[in-house]
Amino acid sequence: MKGFILLILGIIVALIVVGGAAAFHFMNELGMGIEDVSSGKIGDIVDKVSNVQSSGSSDSSSDSGNIIDDIVSEEVKFNSQNGEGYYREVTYKDGGFRQYDVDSGELIGSSYDSDQDKLPSME
Repeated sequence: MKGFILLILGIIVALIVVGGAAAFHFMNELGMGIEDVSSGKIGDIVDKVSNVQSSGSSDSSSDSGNIIDDIVSEEVKFNSQNGEGYYREVTYKDGGFRQYDVDSGELIGSSYDSDQDKLPSME
């Protein structure tokens, strides 16, 4: 019985170590280090993403008005068009999407007409 408990504890410790290493690797892939976590950079990005709401009522299919409920997926992708950096693509229930710069949290792409004036100028 004692051996079984030690085996379970060993498995739990291994899972914690592997999970921590995976989280560390994922954050490095995003270009974020420990100093970014402590400085609140991740919280700033999450706040910007969660606070963005479309100005047109027809852009969101949510009855509650909470855009977080409409999010289907979020994915960090390499910016191959620019050749460097990463962006976060948020896809919504209505099929639309918004793209945010991972470093600054700024809106850099959108399928919504109401967002087109908020996008950076291509000139």
